[in-house]
Amino acid sequence: MHRPNPTQTEHTLKNEDFIVSKTDTKGKIIYGNKIFIKISGYAESELMGQPHSIIRHPDMPKIVFKLLWERVQSKKEIFAYVKNLCKDGGYYWVFANVTATLDGSGNIRDFHSVRRKPSAKAMAVIPDLYKELLSAEKSGGMEASKNLLDKILDEKGVDYDGFILSLQQ
Repeated sequence: MHRPNPTQTEHTLKNEDFIVSKTDTKGKIIYGNKIFIKISGYAESELMGQPHSIIRHPDMPKIVFKLLWERVQSKKEIFAYVKNLCKDGGYYWVFANVTATLDGSGNIRDFHSVRRKPSAKAMAVIPDLYKELLSAEKSGGMEASKNLLDKILDEKGVDYDGFILSLQQ
């Protein structure tokens, strides 16, 4: 599917909006609620079976998704701020909680993501942080981006989870 060219048009969630989606274990979309479908700008039929990365914005540093996949594949939840790309080229920010859904035997059945509007506090920090991480990634690869993130967290004296959650309070 053709990926849109990003624009500067921001779409925003309402405080009461919750975006829900599920992917199979390969990251292909198997469910999206009405808000997810509406804000993405795609028809439901265009989203189902597509990789969730169809909405990945190029402003997102790869290290965030590496952390996300490592965590959920280990059956642990993760919280992250994500900038998503809409079909019209616009974007929207979310505060995401991603978890693995387990079957009766404890095996991963699918991945479940619930997203809501990020706080103003987070939006005062995250876009600039992601620009720094992306710049490091472009010059030195994902390892450089990871090293920069680790350095920033060390300087703040917090781990990833503590930092992310503190911005949503």
